[in-house]
Amino acid sequence: MTSLAHIHQFLLCETPDAWIKNALDNQALLLLDHANCEKKAASTALTLMFRYVGDFDMMQKMSRLAREELRHYEQVMDIMEARGVSYDQITPGRYAGELRKLVRTHEPGRYIDTLIVGAIIEARSCERFAKLAPHLDDELQKFYLSLLKSESRHYEDYLKLAKRAAEGKDLSERIQQFLALEKQLIEGTDVEFRFHSGVLAA
Repeated sequence: MTSLAHIHQFLLCETPDAWIKNALDNQALLLLDHANCEKKAASTALTLMFRYVGDFDMMQKMSRLAREELRHYEQVMDIMEARGVSYDQITPGRYAGELRKLVRTHEPGRYIDTLIVGAIIEARSCERFAKLAPHLDDELQKFYLSLLKSESRHYEDYLKLAKRAAEGKDLSERIQQFLALEKQLIEGTDVEFRFHSGVLAA
């Protein structure tokens, strides 16, 4: 299993145990929203490739990331189909949208902040896969653990690109602003269960 020490050091909180219970009570919805998250992750990578052309390192990393996320999307769909889980339209959770509200509208701030958000989402996904895995059946456990290495690398790639785009400027304070909001979202309550939601309100 991939060491997640750097992920835990980066994030300001762990996934609450109550969310794990919510996930186990809503496994069909967990898979459906997981599939959506993989699809959105691929879309984000492609958007960066189209919007910020000329950076060969970024475009190579995002191309690889998009391929991996789409492969994960296909794997989740295979599991859903085998288990008779229908692919229905559901509303997105508020997690990513709330984080993106902090993204600046001018460049290079917009680019840097988008990369920071990407790093945080990938880090949280990695942390949740690892925390969920021991509670799942053998097939899902094996699948979620198999995702840790790539999700961890995606987090690192996003963070490295953000720091490079800052051209030597210290991003610590900016990253902490996003992480503080992320902590509120993870430890807070939500009315709908999603892969990145807070704990379901009683």
